[in-house]
Amino acid sequence: MIAAPEIPTDFTLLQESETHFSSDTDFEDIEGKNQKQGKGKTCKKGKKGPAEKGKSGNGAGKPGGPNRMNGHHQQNGVENMMLFEVVKMGKSAMQSVVDDWIESYKHDRDIALLDLINFFIQCSGCKGVVTAEMFRHMQNSEIIRKMTEEFDEDSGDYPLTMAGPQWKKFKSSFCEFIGVLVRQCQYSIIYDEYMMDTVISLLTGLSDSQVRAFRHTSTLAAMKLMTALVNVALNLSINMDNTQRQYEAERNKIIGKRANDRLELLLQKRKELQENQDEIENMMNAIFKGVFVHRYRDAIAEIRAICIEEIGIWMKMYSDAFLNDSYLKYVGWTMHDKDRIVSMTLDKEYDVAVQAIKLLTLVLQSSEEVLTAEDCENVYHLVYSAHRPVAVAAGEFLYKKLFSRRDAEDDGILKRRGRQSPNANLVKTLVFFFLESELHEHAAYLVDSMWDCATDLLKDWECMNSLLLEEPLNGEEPLTDRQESALIEIMLCTIRQAAECHPPVGRGTGKRVLTAKEKKTQLDDRTKITELFAVALPQLLAKYSVDAEKVTNLLQLPQYFDLEIYTTGRLEKHLDALLRQIRDIVEKHTDIDVLEACSKTYHALCNEEFTIFNRVDIARSQLIDELADKFNRLLEDFLQEGEEPDEDDAYQVLSTLKRITAFHNAHDLSRWDLFGCNYKLLKTGIENGDMPEQIVIHALQCTHYVILWQLAKVTESSSTKEDLLRLKKQMRVFCQICQHYLTNVNTAVKEQAFTILCDVLMIFSHQIMTGGRDILEPLVYTPDSSLQSELLSFILDHVFIDQDDDNNSADGQQDDEASKIEALHKRRNLLAAFCKLIVYTVVEMNTAADIFKQYMKYYNDYGDIIKETMSKTRQIDKIQCAKTLILSLQQLFNEMIQENGYNFDRSSPTFSGIKELARRFALTFGLDQLKTREAIAMLHKDGIEFAFKEPNPQGESHPPLNLAFLDILSEFSSKLLRQDKRTVYVYLEKFMTFQMSLRREDVWLPLMSYRNSLLAGGDDDTMSVISGISSRGSTVRNKKTKPATGKRKVPEAEESSSSDSMWLNREQSMHTPVMMQTPQLTSTIMREPKRLRPDENYMGVYPMQPEHHQPPLDYNTQVTWMLAQRQQEEAARQQQERAAMNYVKLRSNLQHAIRRGTSLMEDDEEPIVEDVMMSSEGRIEDLNEGMDFDTMDIDLPPSKNRRERTELKPDFFDPASIMDESVLGVSMF
Repeated sequence: MIAAPEIPTDFTLLQESETHFSSDTDFEDIEGKNQKQGKGKTCKKGKKGPAEKGKSGNGAGKPGGPNRMNGHHQQNGVENMMLFEVVKMGKSAMQSVVDDWIESYKHDRDIALLDLINFFIQCSGCKGVVTAEMFRHMQNSEIIRKMTEEFDEDSGDYPLTMAGPQWKKFKSSFCEFIGVLVRQCQYSIIYDEYMMDTVISLLTGLSDSQVRAFRHTSTLAAMKLMTALVNVALNLSINMDNTQRQYEAERNKIIGKRANDRLELLLQKRKELQENQDEIENMMNAIFKGVFVHRYRDAIAEIRAICIEEIGIWMKMYSDAFLNDSYLKYVGWTMHDKDRIVSMTLDKEYDVAVQAIKLLTLVLQSSEEVLTAEDCENVYHLVYSAHRPVAVAAGEFLYKKLFSRRDAEDDGILKRRGRQSPNANLVKTLVFFFLESELHEHAAYLVDSMWDCATDLLKDWECMNSLLLEEPLNGEEPLTDRQESALIEIMLCTIRQAAECHPPVGRGTGKRVLTAKEKKTQLDDRTKITELFAVALPQLLAKYSVDAEKVTNLLQLPQYFDLEIYTTGRLEKHLDALLRQIRDIVEKHTDIDVLEACSKTYHALCNEEFTIFNRVDIARSQLIDELADKFNRLLEDFLQEGEEPDEDDAYQVLSTLKRITAFHNAHDLSRWDLFGCNYKLLKTGIENGDMPEQIVIHALQCTHYVILWQLAKVTESSSTKEDLLRLKKQMRVFCQICQHYLTNVNTAVKEQAFTILCDVLMIFSHQIMTGGRDILEPLVYTPDSSLQSELLSFILDHVFIDQDDDNNSADGQQDDEASKIEALHKRRNLLAAFCKLIVYTVVEMNTAADIFKQYMKYYNDYGDIIKETMSKTRQIDKIQCAKTLILSLQQLFNEMIQENGYNFDRSSPTFSGIKELARRFALTFGLDQLKTREAIAMLHKDGIEFAFKEPNPQGESHPPLNLAFLDILSEFSSKLLRQDKRTVYVYLEKFMTFQMSLRREDVWLPLMSYRNSLLAGGDDDTMSVISGISSRGSTVRNKKTKPATGKRKVPEAEESSSSDSMWLNREQSMHTPVMMQTPQLTSTIMREPKRLRPDENYMGVYPMQPEHHQPPLDYNTQVTWMLAQRQQEEAARQQQERAAMNYVKLRSNLQHAIRRGTSLMEDDEEPIVEDVMMSSEGRIEDLNEGMDFDTMDIDLPPSKNRRERTELKPDFFDPASIMDESVLGVSMF
């Protein structure tokens, strides 16, 4: 088609196009000849004069005149939107609605068109109405501008985007109405050069609007109108083609039989059909050029999608007219950016990525040469994505590209099996792809990605087995050793997927309930696996018995067997062969992975539910007997006094101990009494100090298994008191041994002892009695202070170290990135083990102070673990957690003093770092000040006491030595309630002298800053008038503070008094745990020189008033005394308040007058959030972190794909990532 002239922005009639559709079908006019008015004429203006308007209708006096529409009364020329309401309801038959409108149009086409115009306006969500006056005298652009002004801008929703049941079917009803309207008008009305021209002009103008609702709705209407016209054009083409054939048939008759009248009628009919076709083409050209060409590249994706979807319908419906380069180019242009589509496979929205991969799969199927090798590789690696829909889509793409093609000669060997089957080459291709991807540890993810599309290939275990066991055919290259290892790993993953019927870890939300069909498939697959590999597995183990990697994978296959088949299938001889092969492998290998695989295989086969249990149990017992006897014999020779063991003896002891330890992990070997021999081995190592590290490590692990199996035995069965006492003795002796090895010179030994010791302390803590197991109370073991100190020192010396200091990797290649990650993973596990002891109150909570103070320095490595530990400890005891936080800050402050002296620079990075840590600590308390009220108050109390603890030797004219700590403490002032700020302020005054309140030198700035932080938002201006000593020389209060007003119902003094009384009552009724003593620390980091006695607590260390050396008070007594003093002073100061009240009222009235003059509206009370928003540095944006989330932005390099991005460190302030097991694989709690 040739483009029509430009569409004017007003209601004009469109010009005819010179382009014609090809015609090859016919169309019957069931209403007879079309009646047209003004054929071939066009109107140059968008409105008609009054005279012309009058001619077009029946007049106002007729029943269908301007005051009636569809039989409904009109008021003031504005129609009630019946069309919109009916379409919105979507219940009535659309054809009857359209028939009513057509009847109205025949009576008065202007009123009917006005109803249709308002229908489109209201469908756009506009509240405005086009009146008859506007329709007669305003241009189209003016009407649209008027409607735009009346559009409701408060909400961005409109009918096409609204949610809810009433709008659910609106779009389909809207589209149906347009289609039915054209279908019912296709024989006469659409050719009257008025209705269609007006509607097309309106939709064209609306589609160019900047209002999204107008543009979206009108584009949808125009495209559906175009689709309906295409259908009309198609019918006309069919009718024309039939008429042409009838004419040719009649003309070819002999003259005697030819009907000339019929020839004339056929010629006339063909002419009329051609004219109609031309007009329809004109309309379609106008819509296409006026709407589609502009909107197919709209900024809104929904609008673009409408255009491309409809042009696809046109191509399918009328391919002769639309399936050509003139229209295909628009589809091509929307897809021309192939690189963009490829890049969208890495989109952060997984749904977008899935659709992009599916689109590339369709492109691959239709035109494979379009995608380059690099494009395909970008999709290939997504089979390893953690998001299963993305991985499955990538797996289908991979299968279509590499595995779906079959050569012609393969058709003749479809029935062949094993190595000669057509799947043999595909299995090899899969192995080659897996090796080239260089992600060998992720075979399970590759298999899961292709499981849905390549099930037959992945379940062809017979072919895989043949490739491993059978010799290659003539001219066939055998598999290399690396390829055989990859094939065995892939085979194991396919067997696991078939037997378990769920994706690997990280790909699913958990095991789902299988359907009956899936269960049957699972049983059939397990039967097939067992029947095949029960026979083949011994052969595979015999062939690869010396290869540790292959044997480790092959030994996992019996876990997925149906063991009953060994009996029902008469396969006992193959079971014996398997047991012999396992025994040989145990004797040949000392690799831990191989030995543990053998142990797990015995465990899987030793199932008492099956008849093969006795046979397997005998074989297992014989093997353990031999290992135990050999170990005892070697140990006697190894531990002989006066003889130095040689390396060969040490190797024999170690190899045997490895085998026993591996089996003890999965099997109860209590009857072999392994505790005694391991104890002798470990004790000798402590005494002599020359025991090989690997022997010590495995002896510790084996003894740990002995303790755990005995605990399981006394827990599950009725145990005697002697059993409990024996277990208790062995457990405590073992803990002492582990404690000794914490000071071993070998780091690996210390790490093993620390890990096992943390596990034993956790298992035998008070938690062991939960669940009604009070009988186990004698086994409860609580570590003493020395053990707690040693554990903490180990953490400080081996976890909180720089990356470069950890040079203990086995291969010495610490610079390697993988080695660094592995070392970090190990340190995180060590820290998590100790933090569990803190969280479950196995060790004292105040030991966490040395952990918390590392929060900022090691945030990237351990920030998530430390923050989660803070959260858990706060749930246990808010007050003690707060005291632990302030203790950590005090320790950092003391370390800074010891390093820099008391005359340090408060702008130094060290002091700024401590303040920043305090700020972070404050933000962890959140926004609910009532929940943390007591904890914050006690935190300030401890901080004040610490600040004034050490008086200056030069006298009171000089600040206390720790006064700068108040600058750090001020970071927590914003977390105090207003009345608590006053209480803390009064408590601060107890430590101040008259001279201190008058000092203004720089050295006293921390005191002034802290006082101001307590005054800010803490009271009205009467505070500075009646505050006694502190009122002298005090600075002017913040002008933003609101004074007391006449609207306050309760006097502030009474309010604060009642609030303090409430707090006092809460403090007195609250159960307060005994304060924990300071742990004895043995780390190299300097601590406070003064060490607490066991009977001292933190309250007793710091005197209440430095000038009076009164004896220490306990916690409740101090709080009660402090609040009682506060109440007494309130009563005494009420007299002074009355004296100051006149001044307050005068200033209050003045300020109210100013407020009324400036039209400011303020509340009487200050919101609590004002206190939270205050900080010493005014950083309001940090509120986000106080709500347990962070707004930290992570800029990723543009070259990172999704798989690489998941390997980056997560945002540890994101609560979704805190303590996630996926973070370096650490499971903390």
